Amino acid sequence: MLDAIQWDSDLIRRYDLAGPRYTSYPTAVQFQTQVGAFDLLHALRDSRKAMRPLSLYVHIPFCANICYYCACNKVITKDRGRAQAYLQRLEHEIQMIACHLDPGQVVEQLHFGGGTPTFLSHDELRQLMAQLRKHFNLLDDDSGDYGIEIDPREADWSTMGLLRELGFNRVSLGLQDLDPQVQRAVNRLQSLEETQAIIEAARTLQFRSVNIDLIYGLPKQTPDAFAHTVDEVITLQPDRLSVFNYAHLPERFMPQRRIEAADLPSPENKLLMLEQTIEQLTKAGYRYIGMDHFALPDDELAVAQEELTLQRNFQGYTTHGHCDLIGLGVSAISQIGDLYSQNSSDLNDYQNLLASDQLATKRGLICTEDDRVRRAVIQQLICHFSLDFADIETEFEIDFRAYFSELWPELATMAADGLIELDADGIRVMPAGRLLVRSVCMVFDAHLSQQNRQRFSRVI
Repeated sequence: MLDAIQWDSDLIRRYDLAGPRYTSYPTAVQFQTQVGAFDLLHALRDSRKAMRPLSLYVHIPFCANICYYCACNKVITKDRGRAQAYLQRLEHEIQMIACHLDPGQVVEQLHFGGGTPTFLSHDELRQLMAQLRKHFNLLDDDSGDYGIEIDPREADWSTMGLLRELGFNRVSLGLQDLDPQVQRAVNRLQSLEETQAIIEAARTLQFRSVNIDLIYGLPKQTPDAFAHTVDEVITLQPDRLSVFNYAHLPERFMPQRRIEAADLPSPENKLLMLEQTIEQLTKAGYRYIGMDHFALPDDELAVAQEELTLQRNFQGYTTHGHCDLIGLGVSAISQIGDLYSQNSSDLNDYQNLLASDQLATKRGLICTEDDRVRRAVIQQLICHFSLDFADIETEFEIDFRAYFSELWPELATMAADGLIELDADGIRVMPAGRLLVRSVCMVFDAHLSQQNRQRFSRVI
């Protein structure tokens, strides 16, 4: 079975390395300041000529309260008025980007992330969606994948009704853990009832999909208590689940400095939490998609993986990898053809650039031919747990074995360890290696060095 996972503690100990999550290759760590607004405009022109469909990501950075574990780009404020100035600049960016695209380019996917998108008032959400519909070709027949991240403490039935009316049909809810001790330790008090109410609203209002986020490895967590959280979540029957590994990097993310390192679970307990979670979710009928993601068998991600059409981009696993991804808002990343570009991550800088009629592009990267080859290899492995050399050879006119000859000893070691199966035709990630697929992908990463590995979380 595609979703089969075999737990192998020895293999996990050997291959649980720090490394990228490969929402892109090359990763954002490689972005350079030499790539700017001119390159973005050039890529938009190519997108327009090719009439490629679009995926839009809109970043809303505001949160009313800080969650200590959070590594997102956010602004903590109780002042709801701060959103207005930001929305003015965001709307200006929407206009500036859209005028370089063709009105016929359909927006197949839309995602609001943050921060907390529902920090915005109902009027502000209406106004923002009106601007997006005015300047982009959004579908109005509910056939698009239009999703939004929701903090259940910041939403109610009327919020859900508004979102459905505006065209959203997918929601992703942050839950993390139900244990009050853990919630206090990370400053996120949220009852099961609050989450249940939002899911009931989503079902009643016929949202197409509900995703729930959980995190293991948080302070005060124990295997037994986390297993209870997972059981409670299973009763909610989300279509998808993300079970993230908490990476404690207080030197990089200031809010994490409020977490006591002594309160973090031991590596052994952290592993046990993941093992138990996989067991519970598998028993409940969820399929392991990869990279912390689980889905019910009839979910689009599970079906796409079965049909070998699943892809991965800055939105995570997606069925819309063929679209050009346009990121709007502070810190947002775009992927248009072979260009990656990122807006300024500083709120004031982002707003000031747009106030002076400049795009907020601050850095990026243009893929080389070698990047494209390796990107295709990593995409196949991370989405389908398999790679046929012939596919890569045909697409890029290379001899796979010769092109990657220096990697063969490392791949042969992984095969001997039971992580992968390696033969003349391709690579198959074995059930015992699926949790460690990032480690297999790292072999093909030409940019990864010991030095920049420290910037990433561990695989498990």
